[in-house]
Amino acid sequence: MPKVDESKTAAGDVSAGAAKRWYTVPEAAQYLGISVPTIFRWMREGRLSFVKIGGATRFTQEGLEALIEKTTGSAEAAAAAQRCAACGHSVLVEGTVQGTGRLYFHPEKTRFWVFAESLVPIRARVCTACGYIQFHADTAKLSRLVPRKLEPPEAPETLAQVRQ
Repeated sequence: MPKVDESKTAAGDVSAGAAKRWYTVPEAAQYLGISVPTIFRWMREGRLSFVKIGGATRFTQEGLEALIEKTTGSAEAAAAAQRCAACGHSVLVEGTVQGTGRLYFHPEKTRFWVFAESLVPIRARVCTACGYIQFHADTAKLSRLVPRKLEPPEAPETLAQVRQ
């Protein structure tokens, strides 16, 4: 019987770090910082992908990381805006985009009725290393434009209250 080289697959070389990391239910709960019953509830709800191997349930690290939501703070976002999103280069040249005029972002639903007041100016930056163009909008104006969620009025409890 010929000896099989386990370091090779049909796709080519496999490095030691490329092997999939599998987690058990308790390990997955610890990795996500949640309880074991929450893991089982998320499995029932379909929020968490898993594999059954015999009687054992296993999770991939990629599947667990898909559940982790990244929240970016304003300081981190400002620092990221100073670098190219494609290559990470730090030299960005600011300019405008030519066309039939300036480029603006217009939200679908706004609190303003006048079209000109609901336009959000957009800045363009080009990376000098790779040519990637980034657009940045004025988030302060955008937050003023987006309508606040209104709570629905409370329904009267009795018919007598409706008539009053």
